[in-house]
Order: sequence, then structure tokens, then C-alpha cells
Amino acid sequence: MRPWPPLARWGAGRYSARMIRVLALILTFQLGGEIASRALALPLPGPVVGLVALVLACLLRPGLAEAIRPTAQGLLAHLSLFFVPAGVGVVAHWDVLQSHGLGLAVALMGSTALAIAAGALAFTAVARLTGTEEPQALKDQGRE
Repeated sequence: MRPWPPLARWGAGRYSARMIRVLALILTFQLGGEIASRALALPLPGPVVGLVALVLACLLRPGLAEAIRPTAQGLLAHLSLFFVPAGVGVVAHWDVLQSHGLGLAVALMGSTALAIAAGALAFTAVARLTGTEEPQALKDQGRE
């Protein structure tokens, strides 16, 4: 079956097939991570385990990373579309949001502040362990 003529002219048929194969590969890693997480009773979500496996596979086979790159960049370019289901969920559960909105807002702000602080502390600790702190920053803080 031939693709629609304008798509064939742009070579989109080949790109679409490659994109579907790459998406299938990404989802296969996610499924494998989910299976491993449940089978080994890991304290990590399956998609995280699958992502770690995908990163390791890309490190071991750099060609894999190059094959995934165009599709991953395409997904990242349209990442805002993934927020549409969240917006629909807010509208669907508006009554819950009205009754518990203040508590949810406080929890979101508090957890965000804690996540930023934990990230900053982890970054500082790694910088100290690896000795990659900027000398000028140390001077500005009076620690050099």
C-alpha cells in the first residue's frame, strides 16, 4: 500500500514507520521495567526501571541512542500535549478540588519546595565529592 502522495513526496512514510518502531522499543523497555519491578518486588516504579535499562542499553550501544533521538526529540517538542489529560481530570473531579483544594495546594507547594531543596543538597554533595566546585563560588562564600 502506497502512502498518501504528499506524504510520499516528503518521505513521511519511512519516518512514520521508524517512529512507530522506536515508540514500540521505548514501550517494550517500559513493559520490561514493569515486569522486573513487580517480579523482583523493587521499590521503584516499573517505568523508572525500564528507563534505567534503556539508558544502559544506549550506553552499551551508541547506535541505539542515535536511532531513538529523532523520535524522542519529536515527543519532547510536543510534551505539552501530555498535560491535556491532567486538565480533563481537574474538570472531572472539580467537586473534590473544591472541598480539598487548600490542602492540595499546601501539599503541592510544600513538596515542591522540599524537592528543590533535596535537589540542591544532592547537587552540592556530588559537587563536593567530585571536587568540581567552582573556585570563584567558593571565594564568594568565604570558604576558600
